[in-house]
Amino acid sequence: MESNEKIDVNILWRQYKESKSVEVRNKLAEHYLPLVRIVGGRLAISLPPHLDRDDLLSSGFFGLLDAIDRFDLSRNIKFETYAGVRIRGAMIDYLRSKDWIPVTMRQKIRKYEQTVYRLENELGRSATDKEIAAALEISLEELQVLVGQCNAATVIPLEEYLKTDSAETAADTNPEDAMEFLELKDMLAKAIDRLAEKERTVISLYYYEELTLKEISLILHLSEARISQLHTKAVMKMRNYLARNKSNF
Repeated sequence: MESNEKIDVNILWRQYKESKSVEVRNKLAEHYLPLVRIVGGRLAISLPPHLDRDDLLSSGFFGLLDAIDRFDLSRNIKFETYAGVRIRGAMIDYLRSKDWIPVTMRQKIRKYEQTVYRLENELGRSATDKEIAAALEISLEELQVLVGQCNAATVIPLEEYLKTDSAETAADTNPEDAMEFLELKDMLAKAIDRLAEKERTVISLYYYEELTLKEISLILHLSEARISQLHTKAVMKMRNYLARNKSNF
């Protein structure tokens, strides 16, 4: 049954490239629609409840249509990989257009990031929650609330830095893009190396193994809330490092 489905998809691809038929394109979109839900589900984990999930999925669907239209069958690239980048990009553009992070929250995030950066430069290692809370002159409980509130704000910046699939695709044909891609991978590796062990594990499992926070919590035997906190702290540290080194990139 699976082989028949695969043959049907290949036929649809050939038909669409020959005819550019809207009907055929819609059939391809229907076949790959689960990709939109997968990407949307991963992004939605950290988003506040007032954001419309249906609008997020709709933006991803348009990203899928764009991917179908632009995909080059002659390239040795899986469509799912190519489309995933396009879908995610369309969703991130939608989120950016909504400007959904309040100014007060941006100020809190900035203060948190600056504090963590200063502490880790002084200590020469990752700062503990207790040290961060003391520096911010708040309790550990207040720090956990702050980190939880910051969680949604970490989605867009790191997703943009981690679009290595699209960079790798471009690097196939352009030597300059290839060099940029290698530099990006090196920068990301250095940013990850600076994280605490548990933070590194969460980043690896979430972004590279594509597990959900709930799945990671089962693997590490920690609560989902704790995994979310580790994810937020790790992303903020990485974003700081990447932003500071962006001028050299």
